[in-house]
Amino acid sequence: MIDLVKNLAAATRRTKASVIRELLKITNKPEIISFAGGLPAPATFPAGYLAEMAAHLLREHSRVALQYGPTEGLPELKEQIIKFLREEEGIEVQPTNILITTASQQALDLVGRTFIDPQNPVLVELPSYIGGLQVFSSYGAQLIGVRADDDGLLVDDLEAKLQNLRREEEHYKFVYIVPDFQNPSGVTLTAQRRRDLIRVSEQYDVLLVEDSPYRQIRFEGEAPRMLYKLDTTHNVVSLFTFSKTLAPGLRLGFIVAHEQIIQKMAIQKQSLDLCTSSLSQLLAAEFLKSGLFKTHVQEIKTLYKGKKDAMLRALQRYMPVEEGVSWTKPQGGLFLWLRLPAGMNADELFHEALKQNVAYVIGSAFHCDGSGQNTMRLNFSYPSEEQIDEGIKRLANVVKSRLKARA
Repeated sequence: MIDLVKNLAAATRRTKASVIRELLKITNKPEIISFAGGLPAPATFPAGYLAEMAAHLLREHSRVALQYGPTEGLPELKEQIIKFLREEEGIEVQPTNILITTASQQALDLVGRTFIDPQNPVLVELPSYIGGLQVFSSYGAQLIGVRADDDGLLVDDLEAKLQNLRREEEHYKFVYIVPDFQNPSGVTLTAQRRRDLIRVSEQYDVLLVEDSPYRQIRFEGEAPRMLYKLDTTHNVVSLFTFSKTLAPGLRLGFIVAHEQIIQKMAIQKQSLDLCTSSLSQLLAAEFLKSGLFKTHVQEIKTLYKGKKDAMLRALQRYMPVEEGVSWTKPQGGLFLWLRLPAGMNADELFHEALKQNVAYVIGSAFHCDGSGQNTMRLNFSYPSEEQIDEGIKRLANVVKSRLKARA
């Protein structure tokens, strides 16, 4: 029999299937209440506006909308992004600081292509976004986990690991962090830790890759400043997406960084897709320009806050807190993080939960070192409040049954 895989590239062999994508195949049944995906609520998609605007663009601007565009992105969208960053984040950038991407997953791939050589140390949070771990592993990175708590990454632990790497003369490349409403934990890096992180990045000359897909979806509290805003040495690369604030189907994101980094990434992008969809870019540009974006995001925040509160109420009502079950209380985003008592295995519990028609994502999938087996990620943006209550009730019954069996 012919060996069909003998000629596969090393990067292809290193790339593993996404645990979340594989789980979604199992949980995509109508009888299952799923907290597994990271899907925005379809009710938030501005379908009517996009339909009308797409028709207008195709009638009046088809020469641009249906044509190839510059690899770096259309100037119409860059202009609106510059205005958005100035008004919302107090960040001043030029068009040369922006690269439009085919959503933030391509941005992560460009980070990997641009910076990682096989065996390069890359520092990531414990836990960290599985899509980032998957990309960096495919380029042969040596992933080093940095501990975190409910206030985000522990900068002291990061500094200790950088010291060890420097002492061993290892050429570390960057720190990857999701500072706002982190996927998967839902926690936000505090203002003080952001300042400490900037100090460490300068002291150890290590790049910070700031992934910010959820920052605009804050429904409580004050937002700490972005790492890009705090940085004074061009040592931060920031990744953004419209998937959570407009529609994931548009596959649209962007990178903000020093123009020399953007130039190198643009060259890499040329070999991937030449350019991001011109129609999607024009739709996003018009949506930002219309002034509807702020109103739209506010509606998303109102909807998701209600769902988050419903999940917190259900957890408090049904989960055996007295037995050591705990969870994070996010001020925004799409997820929260549930911790089971030490010794309980959420990987094993998953199959019992499926039998009760409820699903989640196992926490160990987000840990580059295989730890976190007593944790799970719960999504509250997609299910209804009624489904959230019923689903948490089912999940709590599974946890209680396992605790009873252990006793």
